[in-house]
Amino acid sequence: MDKLEMLEKIQQMVKPLNPPVYAFESSAGRTPFRVLISVLLSSRTKDPVTHHAAEQLFSAADTPKKMAELEENQIAGLIFPVGFYQQKAKHIKKIAEILSSPGSESVPHTFTELTALPGVGRKTANLVLALAFNQPAIAVDTHVFRISRRLGWTKGNKPEDVEKELMEVFPQGSWTRINQTLVGFGQSLCKPINPMCHQCKINDYCLYFKEKMPSAIRGGAF
Repeated sequence: MDKLEMLEKIQQMVKPLNPPVYAFESSAGRTPFRVLISVLLSSRTKDPVTHHAAEQLFSAADTPKKMAELEENQIAGLIFPVGFYQQKAKHIKKIAEILSSPGSESVPHTFTELTALPGVGRKTANLVLALAFNQPAIAVDTHVFRISRRLGWTKGNKPEDVEKELMEVFPQGSWTRINQTLVGFGQSLCKPINPMCHQCKINDYCLYFKEKMPSAIRGGAF
């Protein structure tokens, strides 16, 4: 089974389990601005908390201009208790001001322009490109990093190295599927601690299962 077939098999396993979805995937009236802000909120934060914070913030201000008019402490109060909410409030305020300034083209759609915005790193930029603009990009978060290494797809010790390796082994047309597929897999089966290997259908191809799991489990003695 090649890597693309494995990715598709993972999608088939995950779909009926209905893992938590990103807030930026489920927000009503999704726009590039909503995606960008929701992705920022999601960092170091559980999905239900992100979803609630995003809905509160967008209910108060759903455009860059309206959000720029909010005080930083107002934004912080609306997004609490997301991780690093005070720092994120500062970044969101600055981003809203930039995007609502005269001559602004709203949310940029290139990696370079996105990463020039306050608080926007490589993972955030790639997610925005994939989800808001349907551009081929691979966002390496904790799930993608962990699972791609477990499966033996990558060996890199840094997210940017793993991203590069994944870009080399997967066709460009599949890049946007990798993050959401592996995030769902990591939330439901391939968890950081006590992965549910006995429910996984790609054990025969998993480096982690072959090398790390006790022989009794590999033999079916659960």
